[in-house]
Amino acid sequence: MTRHLLVIGAQRCGTTYLASLLDAHPEITMARPAKPEPKVFLSPYAPERGLEWYRSTYFGHATTERVLGEKSTSYLEHPEAAARAASVLTAPAVVVQLRDPVARAVSNWRFSTAHGWEERPLVQALEENLEAARPWDPAEVSVSPYAYLERGRYVDYLDPWLDRFPADVHVLFLEHLTARPETIGALYAALGVDAAFRPPVADRVVNQSEGPPPPLPEALHDRLRDYFRASDAVLEQRLGMQLPWSEPSRSVSTSEGGRQ
Repeated sequence: MTRHLLVIGAQRCGTTYLASLLDAHPEITMARPAKPEPKVFLSPYAPERGLEWYRSTYFGHATTERVLGEKSTSYLEHPEAAARAASVLTAPAVVVQLRDPVARAVSNWRFSTAHGWEERPLVQALEENLEAARPWDPAEVSVSPYAYLERGRYVDYLDPWLDRFPADVHVLFLEHLTARPETIGALYAALGVDAAFRPPVADRVVNQSEGPPPPLPEALHDRLRDYFRASDAVLEQRLGMQLPWSEPSRSVSTSEGGRQ
């Protein structure tokens, strides 16, 4: 029986790297083309197009794979996407990958700067984001290129997916995926494929920005931690586990020397 998989985010949390690990498994294939992301369920016409259209459009290359996967990080910020997905796909596995929200904010700024959306220095952009959200044009991009901080309040976006797929949502952390080899094996097991397989792309660097990120002043770093504190606490409660960036033994860094 074929199962569907949705990797839904969050943006700049290493979902491209995760998708490469999934696509490497012989029993899993990811949607083609992968770029631009399919974003099928952002459209109100997704339910009308139906399952056969979805499979023929994005999985025509599939052969004997047991899991057909799609990565579209914008889904996490569009609550209606969960209902649309549920109307087309039966009990899909939903994978939400998260990351230290401070490191994610820095990575998001670098991404927006590299693509010409952002002209402000990092510190200015984050300080202004603490005060207010910056306007953006939904006709140009599916999600705001300036939501450096809002996007890191992950718990604000999870409810539609947990409500629609209560038994099928899997939350991963980039910090665990890159440091604990057993993490990808556990996900394979949850998807019902060979959990012993280890992908040959495990050491690939994906979406790594060039050069070291600008340093954050300590005072600003502390303000950002305060901004995320309440959201992180609720997320820990919802997941029943301590977040990797809140572990007392772990020093938090915005460095992007690892995978993204």
